[in-house]
Amino acid sequence: MLVFALDPHQRGFADQLALHLDTELAPHEERAFEDGEATLRPLVDPCGADAYVVLGLHASPDASPRDQLCRLLFFIAALRDHGAARVSAVVPYFAFARKDRRTKPFDPVTLRYVAQLVEAVGAYQVIALEAHNEAAFQNAFRCPTVHLHGHAAFAALADELHAAAPVVVASPDGGGLKRAQAWQEDLAARLKRPVGLAMVDKRRSEDRIEGGHFVAGDVDGAVVLLVDDLIATGATLQRAALALRAAGAKRVLACAAHGLFVAPAAERLTDPAIDQVLVTDSVPGFRVPATGALRDKLRVMSCVPLFAAAMRASHAAWMR
Repeated sequence: MLVFALDPHQRGFADQLALHLDTELAPHEERAFEDGEATLRPLVDPCGADAYVVLGLHASPDASPRDQLCRLLFFIAALRDHGAARVSAVVPYFAFARKDRRTKPFDPVTLRYVAQLVEAVGAYQVIALEAHNEAAFQNAFRCPTVHLHGHAAFAALADELHAAAPVVVASPDGGGLKRAQAWQEDLAARLKRPVGLAMVDKRRSEDRIEGGHFVAGDVDGAVVLLVDDLIATGATLQRAALALRAAGAKRVLACAAHGLFVAPAAERLTDPAIDQVLVTDSVPGFRVPATGALRDKLRVMSCVPLFAAAMRASHAAWMR
């Protein structure tokens, strides 16, 4: 197994992944040109290898999601050119997944276009954490996909919630109801008692969010786990938390696999309606202020064990 990690800003994630896999990261070289172009190459011979390329498609301090996508595509292609038996894209945050269907005339389906690019350079499979819509993500690819559920990274919460009664998992909108239901069922099995399910109404049109006042489900006196795939500006979770509090929720824990924290998320998430913000380490927290109310509320859970288990299982199957 060869594991390449292309993002220097996510080195801690990559080092932990290598530790869980009991291997070392394979070396590579990236050279930048004065006009912004770059070239990447492996520094070990990949011929015949089962290779894994680790790179989230989030923005970093010196690269856009488009830059990251090009890095991923070019490096996969280079490995295939030099004889890698198969190359898996390991993508902690899969950008461009939010545009997975047409809602207006002449709309793009960007997720499908990115999937076609990944397939075109010869990727064998894609391993990703909590895509915006799991079914759309799987259907966009013709190559195999491994979709990791974000709530699995929050498993430690089960131990903390044993004494809390009642517990409800809530979606901030109708589109995330299946995500909330999956966690509800898993949590009920772990706690060995019923866990409620709720949903807040939300409608989005022309980048305007409407609704966020009606709660379907009983949250009165409950600890509510408000779950979404990502936190961008924080508007959706803030609105939902306010609605849940108005409906009688005792505490609201805002949970998301990916913490993008685009401005003004730091201000919105400090709303007293939100008791705690939980995200995974799929995206480096370079946008989170070093001090302040959000930092005090923020709790980062590792998704490294999920990726390590998926990669280990994939490699073992290939070796057979």
